[in-house]
Amino acid sequence: MQQPPEDFVNWYSSLKIVKVNKGPANGSIATALVVLGRLMDDFDLDFTSHVAKGGMQIKGASGNAVASILGFFGEERPFAKEGGRTNRGGPAEIKALLQMLEGLGLENDGKVERNEVLQNMQLFLINRVKDFHNRQKIKLIFNPILSTWYVVHNLLLTAISESKAGPVAQHLIGAKLQLRFPDIEVSNEAASTADMQTKRPGDFLIEDTAFHITIAPMQAVYEKCLYNISQGYKPLLLVPDNKLVGARQIAEQVIEQQIAVESIESFVSQNMNEISGFGKFELTNSFKKLIEIYNLRVDQAETDKSLMIELPSNLQ
Repeated sequence: MQQPPEDFVNWYSSLKIVKVNKGPANGSIATALVVLGRLMDDFDLDFTSHVAKGGMQIKGASGNAVASILGFFGEERPFAKEGGRTNRGGPAEIKALLQMLEGLGLENDGKVERNEVLQNMQLFLINRVKDFHNRQKIKLIFNPILSTWYVVHNLLLTAISESKAGPVAQHLIGAKLQLRFPDIEVSNEAASTADMQTKRPGDFLIEDTAFHITIAPMQAVYEKCLYNISQGYKPLLLVPDNKLVGARQIAEQVIEQQIAVESIESFVSQNMNEISGFGKFELTNSFKKLIEIYNLRVDQAETDKSLMIELPSNLQ
């Protein structure tokens, strides 16, 4: 297949960059794939023909539709589960895409020639999906000389610098709970899944304790903790160490002595040390298991595989 027209590449380059993706939003690519596919059957460049009632969503943009197109090109990894339906900029981006296509004059070509151009555009986007999946994983520096607390702390700092701290913190706690309680089912949801969607009392629930993991504790998380208490649960709020003092002060103002607040670093590292019997060799093995469990959970719950942690050579 040939390269798509330069005007199409320019359209792609004009899309808003999402910092965490280091490129356009997944939904932007997803909706474009769906519309290009529809144009192969009916080359209708009228924008109104491609938007659902209300003009806020693109017709036919669903996770299944995107998966079908990806599968046609041999890409089986999950991508944009919502199919772009929640992408607010989607309609405007598709309108610009249709205007660009109108300028190319493809309606003057035969259907076979026209569809070859449209498929080249799809292939260009598929390659961007592959770039998304193949992005570099998070680097973990495991130095046995450092305290376990600092190993976890440095991992969080790396995640923060890459705008991935929220998902990393959640899945790290989930992996730690699974390692610590192998006989208990520890739920595994995408970090973007709201508690209300799954009717969960928190990010995790172990017996009567509702876990809330957040990088930036705001008022909403304390309200969730209050609701937990009203429902008979014990809330445990886990935050980065540099947010610990402030989070504890606010928790005491909200309700005295009923919201436990701990740092993510201490919660993970203390358990790792205990599981390892405070031995250096055992700690290395425990950290390897933790990262393996973490990566498995991320792979199961998240479409963004760059959230996975690269296992350093001294843990392999």
